[in-house]
Amino acid sequence: MADKVRLGIIGTGSMGQGHLTHLPDMEEAELTCVCDIDGSTCKTVSEKYDVPGFTNYKQLIDSRLAEAVIIATPHYFHPPIGIYAMKAGLHVLSEKPIAVTIGAADELAATARQTGRVFSAMFQFRFTPQFRTALEIVESGELGEIYRTLMVDTGFRTQTYYDSEEWRGTWVGEGGGVLINQAPHSLDRFVKLSGLPREVTAIVRTRIHDIEVEDSAHAICRYPNGGIGYLTASTDEYPESFLHEIAGEKAKLVITTDKVFLGKVAPSVSESARTNPEMWGKPQGELLEVPLPECPTGHRAVIRNFLRTILGKESLVVDGCEGTASLELSNAIYISAMQRRTVRLPLDREEVDEFFADLRAKSQPKKRVRKIIETDPQHRRTDLNSS
Repeated sequence: MADKVRLGIIGTGSMGQGHLTHLPDMEEAELTCVCDIDGSTCKTVSEKYDVPGFTNYKQLIDSRLAEAVIIATPHYFHPPIGIYAMKAGLHVLSEKPIAVTIGAADELAATARQTGRVFSAMFQFRFTPQFRTALEIVESGELGEIYRTLMVDTGFRTQTYYDSEEWRGTWVGEGGGVLINQAPHSLDRFVKLSGLPREVTAIVRTRIHDIEVEDSAHAICRYPNGGIGYLTASTDEYPESFLHEIAGEKAKLVITTDKVFLGKVAPSVSESARTNPEMWGKPQGELLEVPLPECPTGHRAVIRNFLRTILGKESLVVDGCEGTASLELSNAIYISAMQRRTVRLPLDREEVDEFFADLRAKSQPKKRVRKIIETDPQHRRTDLNSS
């Protein structure tokens, strides 16, 4: 059995260069080639890592230098690159989102199933001890029937960030704003823990940035069982915050940036409301902090799990095909907000394609671009517990 995977990186801008920093001391990886459409960037990275460089992804894939690729290009290119790679026999790890439209995501996921290639997605927050613990609690059934969810994920980006690349902050290049770039991590956890809603009513707006896409998004969701969900995501707020709540009949789960709390209820919420004889009575129960395990986290953990799955040493933690669920919710929020109506899921794929095609057609060239290739500092640091 092989002990290394010959790996290529397609897209060596900000995130691609961040991923490259994890590879030299990763025993499962052998970096064999890189690709970037920008010839100067490609040459610089190729020389730095002493591997062949390509300016066309098909040339890299067809070279047979790699048996797996990490895709870190602008969003619209994730599906065509991933599909071409898997049909050529390569395994694929895609940056988030796996696509801009649900139809393209469906095609990418279908190709993974048809080819049998390992397909993962860069949802690194799935590896945090907070998420692992929350998922275990949800899957155990401890919460009972879920009647409310809440996700608040507020962040901040400067205008300089959006001006750093031609594609950022545009419908034609990025395919959206906070929903398609920063929020996919939160949307992924939201639907993984609580499932997809049946209806979405949403608002998006561009509050403080000079961009044509949104810098904040807000949605109310209705689940098949009648439960209600609330979502807020932004790049226009500081200090940044994260809060995820799941309220069930038997318990409430609260997840913050670094902690998990569980409040078990006895008797259940509904039963207590019906049967408690006291005017100001309440069920028994309080929120208690849940101990968290130590475990590998961050981008490095995703990459290593992807490689070890290929080598037959681990099971895949993040199945890339699951990226379709959070993307469908993202698409639904856009359509609801911009058409000012409640949207039912599942979405009509052709309608979604037409919706985004219209936005791309109306997209305008950016007035200013000050190119900066710089990885987010949090991704340049060594990931905690990653050995």
